[in-house]
Amino acid sequence: MANLGITVRSVQSLGPGQTIWDADHKEAVRGFGVRRQRGTPVYVVKFRAFGRQRFFTIGPHGSPWTPEKARKEAKRLLGLVAEGKDPAAERELVALQTADTLRKVTEEYLKVAKQKQRPRTHSEIERYLLVTWKPLHSLPVAQISRRHIATRIGEVATDNGAVTAARARSALSAMFNWAIREGLEIPANPVLGTNRPAGSRSRERTLTDGELAEIWAGLDDDDYGRIVKLLILTAQRRDEVGGMRWAEIDSAGCLWTIPGSRTKNHREHVVPLTEAAMSLLPPRSETREHVFGNGPRRKGDVRRGFSGWSKSKATLDERLLGTRQKTARAGDPAAPMSEWWLHDLRRTAATVMADRLGVLPHIVEAVLNHVSGHRAGVAGVYNLARYETEMRAALTAWAGHVDRIVRGIETIDPERKVREREALPSLIT
Repeated sequence: MANLGITVRSVQSLGPGQTIWDADHKEAVRGFGVRRQRGTPVYVVKFRAFGRQRFFTIGPHGSPWTPEKARKEAKRLLGLVAEGKDPAAERELVALQTADTLRKVTEEYLKVAKQKQRPRTHSEIERYLLVTWKPLHSLPVAQISRRHIATRIGEVATDNGAVTAARARSALSAMFNWAIREGLEIPANPVLGTNRPAGSRSRERTLTDGELAEIWAGLDDDDYGRIVKLLILTAQRRDEVGGMRWAEIDSAGCLWTIPGSRTKNHREHVVPLTEAAMSLLPPRSETREHVFGNGPRRKGDVRRGFSGWSKSKATLDERLLGTRQKTARAGDPAAPMSEWWLHDLRRTAATVMADRLGVLPHIVEAVLNHVSGHRAGVAGVYNLARYETEMRAALTAWAGHVDRIVRGIETIDPERKVREREALPSLIT
């Protein structure tokens, strides 16, 4: 054991079992040393903590540890000791933080969240955390910065839209809040303070007749095409139609009963199917549970209905743009259709039924399976009734409207308007 200046030369000259303690120069750090047992020399620091002498290993000689870097680290560690901290405990904490990658913490969070979330909600949260945030999975959660998140949110907004980016942001923020409550050493939720994507608030878009006809004409005769047409004709939600089961449709094929387990408000919903809607159903199958899709099993899930929404929607949008380009004037670039979502079809149906077809508000609510907040008076009575006959008439009128615009009849002549009002006296205001 010797007291010498620790330099590259002195370290390389160490023999097995020898130790050098830093001394005899102005930059010497008391307690900093290097020792060699059999293999590579190792930099160490010794100190007294809680009345005991302790040794702490900085690291082996070689990249990244040179005598200069190891000496600086020794100063830092001895500074922690002076503050009453334990360098060994700090190293253990760093190791834990490094092991807690975003992927690892995400998997732990999803196991807990699955017990509390509805299956559909959990599936969406799982997709955002495992797919949307995958580029950050290898990073320790303690090292993920606000800049990491803001950059990724911008990428998602550009590639998938502001709404998807906003929902992915919310899912990640909830996970970080959970991780902090679990005791993970995260300074703060890095999602907080990032900008919410512009345009991510609730959408109010309704489609014009021309846009609706354009979408209808652009759909293929496949599962996705039939689902979107049913979304238009029934005004129901995407997953309700995509997850439609044969057991939910009566033997005549004219009534579709959606169980409360598949509706947003957990209320059973009976939807009258018009002739146009019935014509879109494939032949009834005794071997298929779902009308559409019957996708592969996922962990812990029963067989699902249709999947591949994002890809199918992107393909449809490309097809619509291609059609516009073919019909555009020479030299004029075709503009894509303004951003739209499948849920806009439901809003469009409700708006047209109420504003242009004269369907009473409580019948529109019945079609949409909406429940008013009022439980007294006339509204309360309306909300307790199913109005199957009135709903069928409303959806028939809506189907007729869709048929006319698809066939290119943009306006309704006065005589046709009168005939329709006479045929639907219980619906018209």
